[in-house]
Amino acid sequence: MGIDDARYVVLTTFRRDGRPVPTPVWWVGLGDGEYGFSTGAASGKVKRLAHTARVTVQPSNARGVVTPGSEPVEGTARVVTGPELEELRRRLVAKYGIQTKLAALAVKTRAALKGEGGAAVDCGVVVKL
Repeated sequence: MGIDDARYVVLTTFRRDGRPVPTPVWWVGLGDGEYGFSTGAASGKVKRLAHTARVTVQPSNARGVVTPGSEPVEGTARVVTGPELEELRRRLVAKYGIQTKLAALAVKTRAALKGEGGAAVDCGVVVKL
């Protein structure tokens, strides 16, 4: 299974000191070598992307265990909102169906229990490979 077919990938972003931080994410193709996922603007991924656009991706399972025989692929990432985010959300719903609604409910419930307000998933990340 390659990047195009992957249901999940491990996205690796990098701290200021260069240390890698791998995170499994849902993944959808956008065309022209671009892929994306939605996340929260306050997430660590977005914070790390603020200082370096460098990322790697590798097919994985939902827990972030990489697919045997796969190799990481280098790319650059950018945070998106507005119409780009809406298109990304549309494609994620088309690929993952009801799971997207269940995941959004879980995120909102967790935020409410922690006393956090606002939209938890309020931006997207587009990765160019």
